[in-house]
Amino acid sequence: MPTTPSVVLLGPAASGKSTLGQLIAQELSVEFIDLDDVGDGYYGEVGWSIAQLIERIDAVGRVAAEQEWEKARAHAVVRAMAEYPGTVVALGAGHASYTQARYARQTANALAPVEHVLYVEPCNDRDRSLQILRERSIVVKGTDWIRESHDFLAQWLDDPLSRRMATATLYTAGETPQQTASRFVGSLHL
Repeated sequence: MPTTPSVVLLGPAASGKSTLGQLIAQELSVEFIDLDDVGDGYYGEVGWSIAQLIERIDAVGRVAAEQEWEKARAHAVVRAMAEYPGTVVALGAGHASYTQARYARQTANALAPVEHVLYVEPCNDRDRSLQILRERSIVVKGTDWIRESHDFLAQWLDDPLSRRMATATLYTAGETPQQTASRFVGSLHL
C-alpha cells in the first residue's frame, strides 16, 4: 500500500496543475486532491487561515504576508503528503516557493519520497511561459499576479526549489490538457 501520493503536481499559478491533476487521477483511477481546496484545515493546525492571510495582506502587504504564511503552507504540504497516499495531489503555486530555508527544507523532505513530482509549465522558453501564464491568469483568475511592484508569477516560475523538488517537467503548450495527461500516464510503467 502506498505511503505517499502517487503523483504531485507543482508549478506557477495558471500552469494547469489542477486540471491536469484531475485528468491524471481519472486515468489512474485514484482520488484527486487540490491542496488549495483542503489546505485551510491544515493551516489552522498552526494558527493560520485564509481569512487571517487576507487580514495580514491588508495590514502589511502581500509580499510580507506571504512570507509570514510560509509556515502554514509548508505544514499543509507535510500533512497532505501523509494524509493522501496513493492519490494525485496538486499544490498551489505558493506551496512550493519559500523565502525561508527551513520551510523550503520541510517541503522538500515531504516531497522526497513521492515517485512522480511533476513541475508543470507551458514550455521550456521562460519568457514565453511567463507570457502564457500571465494571459491565462488574467482570463481565469482575473489577476496578473503583480502586487506592490512584486511579480509573484515570475517568482513562482523562476523559483529553483520547485524545479529541484520535481522528478520531471511536464510541458503543456500545443496540447489539450487531456493529451498532456494521457502522455504522462502513457509514460508510466504500470
